[in-house]
Amino acid sequence: MTAPGTVYGVGLGPGDPDLMSVKAARLVRTAGVVAYFCKAGSRSNARGIAAGLLAPGAVEIGMEYPVTTEIAVADPAYNAALRGFYETCVARLLEHAEGGRDVIVLCEGDPFLYGSFMHLYTRLREHVPVVVVPGIPGMSGCWTATGQPITWGDDVLTVLPGTLDEQTLTDRMGRADAIVVMKLGRNLPKVRRAMAAAGLLDRALYVERGTMAGETVMRLADKPDDSAPYFSMVLVPGEGRRP
Repeated sequence: MTAPGTVYGVGLGPGDPDLMSVKAARLVRTAGVVAYFCKAGSRSNARGIAAGLLAPGAVEIGMEYPVTTEIAVADPAYNAALRGFYETCVARLLEHAEGGRDVIVLCEGDPFLYGSFMHLYTRLREHVPVVVVPGIPGMSGCWTATGQPITWGDDVLTVLPGTLDEQTLTDRMGRADAIVVMKLGRNLPKVRRAMAAAGLLDRALYVERGTMAGETVMRLADKPDDSAPYFSMVLVPGEGRRP
C-alpha cells in the first residue's frame, strides 16, 4: 500500500518574494504538485509571489472561488457556496496525496491568520498528514511600510475584520491602543466612519499592497476615494510608554 503524501500549507509572507522563509522557498522549489486559491478569471496572487521558484513541469491546481464579494458574508448562501467549494478542493488534493504525492498549497501571508487554507486543513487532517509552514503576516508588511512601530510598551494590539458592523467597529476601536483593520474592500467607507466616531481618524494610516510593487501609504483622512483592493489595511499605531 502506498504511503500517503503530505499536504503543506505554505505561508509565502506579505507579498515580496524576498520575505518568504527559507523553509517555504525550499518546499516550493521542490514541489511536484502546487495548489493555490484564485478568483475566477483572475491571476492568483499567491502563485505570483512564488512564480520565480516553481519547478518546471510541476502540476498546478488552481482553486477558483465560486464567490468573493457577489454575495454578502452574512447571507447563508455565501457559506453554502464556499462549503461545497472547499469540499471539492479537498477531494482534488486528496487524489494526489492519497496517491503518495506531496502537495504544496501556496498561502498569502500566514495560513492560520484569516487564511482560506484553514478550511482545507480542518477537512484534510483526518485523512493525510498536513503540515503548516508559517509566514510573515500581511499586517506586519503593512505596518513596516508605514515606518512607524505598531506597538510601544504595554500597548494592546487589536485586529479587526472590516466586515464587522459599524457600531461594533466603533466600540472596539474606542477601546484599543493600536489597531489593524483587515478585509477592507467595499467596507472602507464604514471603517472610515467608525475611525472618525472613535476619534482616531487623524491617527489612522491606509496601506495598499504593502511590500509589493505599487505600495501606497497615506493618512486615511487624506485618501480621496473609497476604493480599496484586497491587499489593503488601515492601521493605527499605538502611543504607549517609551523609555
